[in-house]
Amino acid sequence: MIVWINGTFSAGKTSTARELTRILPDSTLYDPELVGDALRRLLPRKRLAEVSDYQDLPSWRRLVVDTAAAMLAELGGVLVVPMTLLRQEYRDEIFGGLAARRIPVRHVLLAPAETILRHRIATRREPGSAEEVDLHVRQWAYDHIPAYRQALGWLTADAHVIDNGTLSVRQTAELIAEAVRTEAAGICDIVQTPEPTRETVAAGVLLFDDQDRVLLVDPTYKAGWEFPGGVVEAGEAPARAGVREVAEELGIDLGRVPGLLVVDWERPVRPAYGGLRLLFDGGRLSPGAVARLRLPGPELRAWRFATEAEAAELLPPVRHERLRWALRARERGCPLYLEGGAPTP
Repeated sequence: MIVWINGTFSAGKTSTARELTRILPDSTLYDPELVGDALRRLLPRKRLAEVSDYQDLPSWRRLVVDTAAAMLAELGGVLVVPMTLLRQEYRDEIFGGLAARRIPVRHVLLAPAETILRHRIATRREPGSAEEVDLHVRQWAYDHIPAYRQALGWLTADAHVIDNGTLSVRQTAELIAEAVRTEAAGICDIVQTPEPTRETVAAGVLLFDDQDRVLLVDPTYKAGWEFPGGVVEAGEAPARAGVREVAEELGIDLGRVPGLLVVDWERPVRPAYGGLRLLFDGGRLSPGAVARLRLPGPELRAWRFATEAEAAELLPPVRHERLRWALRARERGCPLYLEGGAPTP
């Protein structure tokens, strides 16, 4: 299990995490800051200069998950993780990756009042000259308060919130330990299927509105927008899998087997295995069906209809190419075979 202690800078995460490991049996401190430190040494300066925060590095987010899984395999028990996550998509990616490894996460937010946060930032002791600390440490912390304030909406809905503004470190740790024991801090319900160990077959279904815009969904467990659909289960026909996924994700019963638009062979690019990606034509949705669209909270964050041009801005490049050729196949009434998003000669 992981107890993830979130909060903005100076919320008291690290000191509370250390104290919590003294209270929770068989627990170990795991600080992902160390992963960032390693990447600063390993990655070329040119790559590091392209991001303002190491959390923006896909390698950091993946290594945070991989390291946690390796530590739990080595040690078992509980990992206590003090780490600020203010971007919901990064929380989704990391917690989804942990869920894929069957690692439950209990998410706790330390949320002292902003006046207390600012006082802590102003008075905290840091190594270095006063000028350097003011410039590089305090200002960094102050600059993140607006992002924290903006993130409070989804953070308070997702995490077990503790106002530790007037609490000691020990009192805060004891409250977290009690919330874990009583399950007041519940397990995050982000859903992620286990990571594949070989090539997979996935079926997506294109659904359209009366303006011929295509329906896209925003999954919680991976970056970028996607088509409704998912991985085909063992012994399941791909088209039937698409129908099942549409019903599970959106509450829409297609009532028929959709027609095939494209078969795309996705090349294996480590660490992914690739496989076959099929897109089917689910047809137009009536205004009534659109009004009944629903989302399962753990899997999808949002849905929207998009024109082809808008989809180009939302979809990762490989999915956009797949959509582009699927729309051409729909216009021509003839399915296409693709390799890596491009038709074969």
